[in-house]
Amino acid sequence: MSSDKTRFDLSTYPLPKNAQGKTFFDKSPGYARLKRAFRQLVEDPGLGVVTAEAGVGKTASFRNLCAELPRPDHLVLYVCDTSVSPLDLYRSLAIELGVKPSHRRGQLWADIKKALVHMVDERGTVPLVILDEAQHLSDTFLLDLGGFLNFAFDSRDLLTLWLVGLPPLTRRLHMQHHAALRSRIAIELRLEPLDRDVFGAAIEHGLKAAGASQKVLADQAMEMLFRSSRGVLRLASKTLRTAIRLAADRGQAFLDEPTVQAALDELGVGA
Repeated sequence: MSSDKTRFDLSTYPLPKNAQGKTFFDKSPGYARLKRAFRQLVEDPGLGVVTAEAGVGKTASFRNLCAELPRPDHLVLYVCDTSVSPLDLYRSLAIELGVKPSHRRGQLWADIKKALVHMVDERGTVPLVILDEAQHLSDTFLLDLGGFLNFAFDSRDLLTLWLVGLPPLTRRLHMQHHAALRSRIAIELRLEPLDRDVFGAAIEHGLKAAGASQKVLADQAMEMLFRSSRGVLRLASKTLRTAIRLAADRGQAFLDEPTVQAALDELGVGA
């Protein structure tokens, strides 16, 4: 345990990047909506789209939801290198499925679909694919995606696919040339930054999950943290980590307004 965390009696920093289970804050309205939508597509496979600004918690939310799925009933395939060519993206999916990736798209599609059908019909495993950073997907990939999702003359939905990305993804999907793919979207959500009350609850949860047994953040410092982060937990996490280090350097075991301001100054962020 580093000396700065020791001074605050913390076992880890609050709001870690790998938050999951007890370290993940699951009480926000946005997460509740996503959880309902996620369960819906687990039970009734289809195409879902989730967008949010950077740092709001898209990936962390899906990581937490996927961790709750029973194995081997479900297989989660996660791909975040979405700026590659469509062929390379399908090859990545093939590798994740244990399929030898062909260099010919037609054969690659056939092999992937055959593997998915076998997985569902023979093994009883439901595949769930998450394409993160989906705003980088090429128009060519998006135009072809509807065809890829067509199983058995479009009579079966074997695959749950989530497109997860920044807000420009939604604008692209609503362009006329993507109308066919848009008609396949079963769920479309946008996650927003936390409001003041929920943000405060998330920070308190993060501190307690990290090991804090008493109040370590002044009310004015909390307000400063909310204003500077605009309710985005990734930004708040960076500020808290820096503030904890600065406070420890000063011999403090409490985060007051001057300490949080110093952290913001070091990070080049305005309050």
